[in-house]
Amino acid sequence: MINKSKFKKRDRIKKHIRKKIFGTPERPRLSVYRSLKHIYAQIIDDTKGHTLAFASTKSKDLKDELSGVKSKIEKAKIVGKHLAELALKKNITKVVFDRSGYRYHGKVKAIAEGAREGGLQF
Repeated sequence: MINKSKFKKRDRIKKHIRKKIFGTPERPRLSVYRSLKHIYAQIIDDTKGHTLAFASTKSKDLKDELSGVKSKIEKAKIVGKHLAELALKKNITKVVFDRSGYRYHGKVKAIAEGAREGGLQF
Protein backbone atom coordinates (compact mmCIF):
# COMPACT_ATOMS: atom_id res chain seq x y z
CA MET A 1 0.00 0.00 0.00
CA ILE A 2 1.33 3.43 -0.96
CA ASN A 3 1.65 6.10 1.70
CA LYS A 4 -0.08 9.03 -0.03
CA SER A 5 0.72 11.54 2.69
CA LYS A 6 4.44 11.04 1.98
CA PHE A 7 3.94 12.03 -1.66
CA LYS A 8 1.73 14.97 -0.73
CA LYS A 9 4.34 16.23 1.72
CA ARG A 10 7.13 16.08 -0.90
CA ASP A 11 4.88 17.77 -3.45
CA ARG A 12 4.11 20.59 -1.00
CA ILE A 13 7.82 21.07 -0.23
CA LYS A 14 8.63 20.97 -3.97
CA LYS A 15 6.11 23.73 -4.71
CA HIS A 16 7.50 25.83 -1.87
CA ILE A 17 11.05 25.46 -3.23
CA ARG A 18 10.00 26.26 -6.82
CA LYS A 19 8.54 29.61 -5.67
CA LYS A 20 12.06 30.72 -4.83
CA ILE A 21 14.18 28.88 -7.43
CA PHE A 22 13.95 29.92 -11.08
CA GLY A 23 16.33 29.05 -13.92
CA THR A 24 17.47 31.82 -16.27
CA PRO A 25 19.53 31.57 -19.48
CA GLU A 26 22.61 32.81 -17.57
CA ARG A 27 22.02 30.52 -14.57
CA PRO A 28 19.72 27.57 -15.41
CA ARG A 29 18.15 25.22 -12.87
CA LEU A 30 19.61 21.77 -12.17
CA SER A 31 16.61 19.61 -11.25
CA VAL A 32 16.84 16.16 -9.64
CA TYR A 33 14.32 13.32 -9.65
CA ARG A 34 14.91 9.98 -8.01
CA SER A 35 12.92 6.78 -8.24
CA LEU A 36 13.59 3.56 -6.39
CA LYS A 37 15.83 2.17 -9.15
CA HIS A 38 17.11 5.20 -11.09
CA ILE A 39 18.11 8.83 -10.68
CA TYR A 40 17.55 11.58 -13.22
CA ALA A 41 19.02 15.09 -13.48
CA GLN A 42 18.40 17.83 -16.00
CA ILE A 43 19.41 21.42 -16.55
CA ILE A 44 16.44 23.62 -17.43
CA ASP A 45 16.02 27.17 -18.72
CA ASP A 46 12.69 28.16 -17.14
CA THR A 47 12.25 31.34 -19.19
CA LYS A 48 11.91 29.31 -22.40
CA GLY A 49 10.85 26.03 -20.77
CA HIS A 50 13.65 24.09 -22.48
CA THR A 51 15.81 21.28 -21.15
CA LEU A 52 19.42 22.14 -21.97
CA ALA A 53 21.11 18.94 -20.73
CA PHE A 54 19.90 15.62 -19.35
CA ALA A 55 21.54 12.61 -17.70
CA SER A 56 20.28 9.57 -15.83
CA THR A 57 21.28 6.08 -14.79
CA LYS A 58 19.31 4.89 -17.84
CA SER A 59 21.42 6.96 -20.29
CA LYS A 60 23.02 4.91 -23.05
CA ASP A 61 26.20 7.02 -22.81
CA LEU A 62 26.76 5.86 -19.23
CA LYS A 63 25.86 2.19 -19.62
CA ASP A 64 29.51 1.04 -19.71
CA GLU A 65 30.56 3.25 -16.78
CA LEU A 66 27.66 2.21 -14.58
CA SER A 67 27.84 -1.53 -15.31
CA GLY A 68 30.53 -2.27 -12.72
CA VAL A 69 29.19 0.03 -10.00
CA LYS A 70 26.90 -1.48 -7.36
CA SER A 71 26.22 1.49 -5.07
CA LYS A 72 23.36 3.82 -6.06
CA ILE A 73 25.23 6.74 -4.50
CA GLU A 74 28.28 6.09 -6.70
CA LYS A 75 25.98 5.86 -9.74
CA ALA A 76 24.43 9.21 -8.81
CA LYS A 77 27.89 10.79 -8.58
CA ILE A 78 28.77 9.50 -12.06
CA VAL A 79 25.48 10.92 -13.41
CA GLY A 80 26.33 14.30 -11.86
CA LYS A 81 29.78 14.34 -13.47
CA HIS A 82 28.32 13.38 -16.86
CA LEU A 83 25.69 16.12 -16.60
CA ALA A 84 28.43 18.65 -15.80
CA GLU A 85 30.39 17.56 -18.90
CA LEU A 86 27.29 18.01 -21.08
CA ALA A 87 26.65 21.44 -19.55
CA LEU A 88 30.22 22.61 -20.07
CA LYS A 89 29.99 21.65 -23.76
CA LYS A 90 27.06 24.08 -23.98
CA ASN A 91 28.98 26.82 -22.09
CA ILE A 92 26.94 26.48 -18.89
CA THR A 93 29.12 26.93 -15.81
CA LYS A 94 26.73 28.24 -13.14
CA VAL A 95 23.45 26.62 -12.14
CA VAL A 96 20.82 26.83 -9.41
CA PHE A 97 20.31 23.50 -7.61
CA ASP A 98 16.72 22.27 -7.28
CA ARG A 99 16.46 19.24 -4.99
CA SER A 100 12.73 18.85 -5.81
CA GLY A 101 11.62 18.33 -2.23
CA TYR A 102 14.11 15.58 -1.47
CA ARG A 103 16.48 15.91 1.46
CA TYR A 104 20.00 17.01 0.57
CA HIS A 105 21.37 13.62 1.54
CA GLY A 106 22.49 10.40 -0.14
CA LYS A 107 21.83 10.23 -3.89
CA VAL A 108 20.74 13.88 -4.18
CA LYS A 109 23.90 15.04 -2.44
CA ALA A 110 26.01 12.69 -4.62
CA ILE A 111 24.60 14.25 -7.82
CA ALA A 112 25.48 17.71 -6.50
CA GLU A 113 29.01 16.64 -5.57
CA GLY A 114 29.53 14.96 -8.94
CA ALA A 115 28.34 18.07 -10.77
CA ARG A 116 30.69 20.25 -8.71
CA GLU A 117 33.61 17.90 -9.45
CA GLY A 118 32.67 18.09 -13.13
CA GLY A 119 33.02 21.89 -13.09
CA LEU A 120 29.59 23.33 -12.34
CA GLN A 121 29.18 26.08 -9.76
CA PHE A 122 26.09 26.43 -7.56
